Amino acid sequence: MTAVRPALSRRLRLMGAAISIGAACTLNSVPAFARGPEGIADIAEKVIDAVVNISTSQTIDAKGGGAMPQLPPGSPFEEFFDDFFKNRRGPGGKGGDKSGEFAPRKTNSLGSGFIVDTSGIVVTNNHVIADADEINVIMNDGTKIKAEVVGIDKKTDLAVLKFKPPKPLVAVKFGDSDKLRLGDWVVAIGNPFSLGGTVTAGIVSAKNRDISQGPYDSYIQTDAAINRGNSGGPLFNLDGEVIGVNTLIISPTGGSIGLGFAVPSKTVAGVVDQLEKYGELRRGWLGVRIQQVTDEIAESLNIKPARGALVAGVDDKGPAKPAGIEPGDVVVKFDGKDVKDPKDLSRIVADTAVGKEVDVVVIRKGNEETRKVTLGRLEDTDKVQQANAKPKDDTAEKPVTQKALGLDLAALSKDLRTKYKIKDSVKGVIITGVDGSSDAADKRLSAGDVIVEVAQEAVSSAADIKNRVEKLKKDGKKSVLLLVSNGDGELRFVALGVQ
Repeated sequence: MTAVRPALSRRLRLMGAAISIGAACTLNSVPAFARGPEGIADIAEKVIDAVVNISTSQTIDAKGGGAMPQLPPGSPFEEFFDDFFKNRRGPGGKGGDKSGEFAPRKTNSLGSGFIVDTSGIVVTNNHVIADADEINVIMNDGTKIKAEVVGIDKKTDLAVLKFKPPKPLVAVKFGDSDKLRLGDWVVAIGNPFSLGGTVTAGIVSAKNRDISQGPYDSYIQTDAAINRGNSGGPLFNLDGEVIGVNTLIISPTGGSIGLGFAVPSKTVAGVVDQLEKYGELRRGWLGVRIQQVTDEIAESLNIKPARGALVAGVDDKGPAKPAGIEPGDVVVKFDGKDVKDPKDLSRIVADTAVGKEVDVVVIRKGNEETRKVTLGRLEDTDKVQQANAKPKDDTAEKPVTQKALGLDLAALSKDLRTKYKIKDSVKGVIITGVDGSSDAADKRLSAGDVIVEVAQEAVSSAADIKNRVEKLKKDGKKSVLLLVSNGDGELRFVALGVQ
């Protein structure tokens, strides 16, 4: 036993050395890319002074807006609410006046931004500074300077500020977001949870994300940690160039779960340039209403594969009208750029200079045609169109209807126009009922809609529609394309399956 112990001890020491050597070899053999890029510290040091915190304050008039709730006598919550509401009133709990109402109070919020010009030009998100009474830029060294708004763009959620520099500034440049590849490393710097300049790193998880936040969605998605307070801060590439503005996160908790989104620099640079020049956005306008080309619509129009933006309506005063663009045309190329879907067309048109003459390639009845259009200017209004009310009129004469495609169809009469508030300019066959189990119901057709065309041919009676559908069935078509109008004459295309 005594002779064995030293040998065992020596063997264990050798095994321990081998394990140590093996562990060291394993650590040293980790590829560099698995440990992340080595230049992040250099990038952060280079650009950190160009990243600022945005502090805003807003006065809220609380008059009449916070009466203490009525509680039953002896309620355990009575003391709590009494203390809470007294603290929100003025001195002595009496409020700002004799009425005892709540006094106006200030709320503060913090976000991020970055300097793009040493004259004191800062880029941030519009939602960071929206409705603010006072805006301050806080430098990396803690210096606080009052700023003013140069211009905002709600559609891209961007804003440009200006302040008077107290000392020489560091500014950053925009890079080319179009050159980003999935998996490229990116660095985010901002003011999460009001903690001040914070650096996080990750990769580009996706590009051209449309998350239904606005008409020109094309976000960069990243897993770099982005939290509340990072809004308006820059997303850098490894050359220290801004390739995005961190704008929003998707999170059930309010903290980062690796789903952050940034407005790409290609969009930001154009918006910033126009806001600096004009204080507003001057976007191109084509004057058409467009919709998605679904597989069914593509089959009806003999377009393979499904692509482009389907023109559902043309503005009588818009640039597309004199150029000869018509409802039913599918735009597949605009100013030399391919159009994959309606969002593509919206973004490309908006980014094109007002007054520029461009070539627009459309597919019309299976053939490609090129139209020359001189772009107008999009009027930037926030008007919301309200749906027309469709009151019942029990005194109206019951219309004679026929059935087709799961629809009850009738000729447009004076009574029906009155009942569904349909303009005299709208022509076609009215829908008076929809089978709830039909494809038409799934496509959201409803009573009061008017079928204007079937397979790109005008119809004036229910019999016209039935005859066209039967012919399409005989020709082996799987779907029929309808041009449908609402009471105001706004058009859209709907493809229904035929059996």
